Amino acid sequence: MRPETQILAAAVLDLVLGDPRWFPHPVKGMGRLALFLEGATRPRFRSERLAGIATAVAVIGLTVAAALLVVKIAAAIHPWLGDAVCITFFFTGIAARDLSAHARGVRDALRAGDLRLARKRVGMIVGRDTAPLEEPEVARAAVESVAESMVDGVTAPLFFALLGGPVAMMAYKAVNTLDSTFGYKNERYLHFGWASARIDDAANYIPARLTAPLVAAASAVLGLNWKRSLAVLKRDGRKHPSPNSGLCEAAVAGALGVQLGGVNYYFGRPSEKPRLGDSLEPLSSWHIDRAVRLMWLTCGLFTVVGLGVRLAVW
Repeated sequence: MRPETQILAAAVLDLVLGDPRWFPHPVKGMGRLALFLEGATRPRFRSERLAGIATAVAVIGLTVAAALLVVKIAAAIHPWLGDAVCITFFFTGIAARDLSAHARGVRDALRAGDLRLARKRVGMIVGRDTAPLEEPEVARAAVESVAESMVDGVTAPLFFALLGGPVAMMAYKAVNTLDSTFGYKNERYLHFGWASARIDDAANYIPARLTAPLVAAASAVLGLNWKRSLAVLKRDGRKHPSPNSGLCEAAVAGALGVQLGGVNYYFGRPSEKPRLGDSLEPLSSWHIDRAVRLMWLTCGLFTVVGLGVRLAVW
């Protein structure tokens, strides 16, 4: 089975099944490995940054070696088993259905008037303090999560899958897991997590810049304001301290006519994020719904274009 067919099959599986909680997800193993190696490297290096570099290299290297070994052994046993393993790796790397389900859960709670439940649900997908949030701030948190996560949860894994197959996708998931585990600017991880954060920035650099213009294209199809999406992307996309996160957030903000960013609280401490877009409409549950539909179509366009390019090249 050609890799393009495997990737398409995995995308369909994600559309139908999402992320079953009972399924043994490789990312869980990567996270446990990262924490285990943190405990092993910290005592062996005087420099926290060197310990973090060693941990990041080890996690990525071991992930690549394990994925390559599993794929080779499965293919040697039977070609169909090899196809099944590749599809499984691709399937576990895509999280569109899961992202959609979490965001729509927040939307449903807001529409039911259950702000307490909405805060709880949005707290599952963002790192900020959610207990004091009112409805517009809950909606903003959900929209920001959808906008940012469409890259590291969907299009970036697909980019590496199209570029280098299941092993490359698993390498990317290791990079993303390292950033999720160590990429915090707090006392514990400011230096130790430096390498994990920088590698993640590098891995997402091209996917973010390919995805953001597709948000505008998807906006045109959905009847949203694609011209404003491009304008806000150009004006605000690089305001974010992350070289990648602000691009899709700005494109989504422009398409929806809302303003993202502002003050968030983490462990009771305020953190000012750059404001992206213009507040033409007050944020509400309807914007979560539009953001989710925008995410689905953007990722669909990315998949179709990516598969087309790969077929043309190969």
